[in-house]
Amino acid sequence: MDHNKLADLLFPDVTEVPDDMEKRFPQRELPENACVTRIGPSPTGFVHLGNLYNAIIGERLAHQSGGVFYLRIEDTDSKREVEGAVETVINAMSYFGVHFDEGAVADGDNGSYGPYRQRQRKDIYHVFAKYLVQQGKAYPCFMTAEEIDAIREQQTANKENPGVYGKYAKYRDLPIEEVKAALDAGKEWVLRFRGVETDEYFTVEDAVRGKLEMPRNNMDFVLLKSDGIPTYHFAHVVDDHLMHSTHVIRGEEWLSSLPMHVELFNTLGWKQPVYCHTATLMKMDGSSKRKLSKRKDPELALSYYQQEGISQDAVWEFLLTLLNSNYEEWRLANPEADYRDFPYSLSKMSISGALVDLDKLRDISKNVICRMSAQEVYDKWLEWCREYNDEYAQLITKYPERTLAALNVGRGGAKPRRDLETWKQACDFMSFYYDEKFTVTDEMPPECDEETRKLFFEKYLASYDHNDDSSAWFTKVKAITEELGFAVKPKDYKKNPEQFRGSIVHITNMLRIALTGHANAPDIWEVSHVLGEEITRARLGKWS
Repeated sequence: MDHNKLADLLFPDVTEVPDDMEKRFPQRELPENACVTRIGPSPTGFVHLGNLYNAIIGERLAHQSGGVFYLRIEDTDSKREVEGAVETVINAMSYFGVHFDEGAVADGDNGSYGPYRQRQRKDIYHVFAKYLVQQGKAYPCFMTAEEIDAIREQQTANKENPGVYGKYAKYRDLPIEEVKAALDAGKEWVLRFRGVETDEYFTVEDAVRGKLEMPRNNMDFVLLKSDGIPTYHFAHVVDDHLMHSTHVIRGEEWLSSLPMHVELFNTLGWKQPVYCHTATLMKMDGSSKRKLSKRKDPELALSYYQQEGISQDAVWEFLLTLLNSNYEEWRLANPEADYRDFPYSLSKMSISGALVDLDKLRDISKNVICRMSAQEVYDKWLEWCREYNDEYAQLITKYPERTLAALNVGRGGAKPRRDLETWKQACDFMSFYYDEKFTVTDEMPPECDEETRKLFFEKYLASYDHNDDSSAWFTKVKAITEELGFAVKPKDYKKNPEQFRGSIVHITNMLRIALTGHANAPDIWEVSHVLGEEITRARLGKWS
């Protein structure tokens, strides 16, 4: 077989050679040991938690080392592409604070190693496809879908590995005259890699999983589809070489494809990047773990976290706890530090399934929000409301001073209140600060019957002075408590319940419910001063 003649027959318009591509995409000028990483989502319109999980790894590796993190759109499967999906990916990553140094942008490319959409790189792939044909490492295959199905049925019956290889690769050595006749007849073809029939094994040092030993590839896998667009296997190898990726971060589902990729790197004489096959995202289903499902689990979609108003910072911190086993220990030692200061390391990653626990995420979110300043909470809550809850966006902007003062209640100090867990939940929790949304949802303590409530609030309002400090205010509350026959000290009531109608806890809960609608609410004196005297008297007066 004259492989050069075959290559010219298949790719008559390709005049460039691999060296031309190497010159077009020269080595990057970066510091020593700098990492070049990327994410390569498919433009399906569905951006999931796994995309963000791997993006954080790539972003941290690149930016901690002074390297480059870029976005490549792997759109080789046009049937799955959804209009506007690229913008969806870019916007989702931006929302969660993942920023790219280069790559695809909404209206084109940013960077010198593009195009960053694989369908636009067709001519580049064809240069290397022609080269592989010239080297006798690739050939055209005219097998129909029906023929492939028949082979698969035969292999299943014989309990053989499925695929095109060995005796099943019927077009591997087709004479060039027959190739030309098939092309002239307009037969569809794909370009297949010529697999090696061998029992040899190879080893790869995976940065997450350690040393992997796997059988060498013996499959005649597809490099170019019938439309001339490459498969992921071919495009990944060519792109990560020319874009000079140092690390390939992807899910463990790609482990089975690794022999093909290693074979291609070796055949093309290129240094392969460091592979990092990450753990599958799991959840508890009863007493057992299972993989997160697009169909069953809304929390797999990044849009879920946006719609629920879970802080971007909380999602980052939560994923960092999954990514590195020592993150929580670091956070305890550095409670005020930016999570981007955490020294992320591939060596601290687990190879077992990463458990997505939404209760843990919400608890982390409480910690994140309670560390924010009131102004930061105000800005982020308002930003979310403008997108997802216009009614509250209008309230926040109608009462900016009151809202900011409310967000300051219980904030700061060694143990700040942890009332807010999401921006969506904040709308419920903060509702009592606005008359337009105020409702009483909790029941009054049974110890405080209607007569007690009426008498208490009459006395309370008669002695109420809005200018009292917290100490003076509480002294008056204790006096009324004692006058009504309730224990001022809860321990006295607990010790001798028959001597009292209740304790000051029941009184203050009654007062808190009347003022805020909830038994679980911030300090009564502080809330009164956020609401102002007029609103405070109006709410409590309804009970007197």
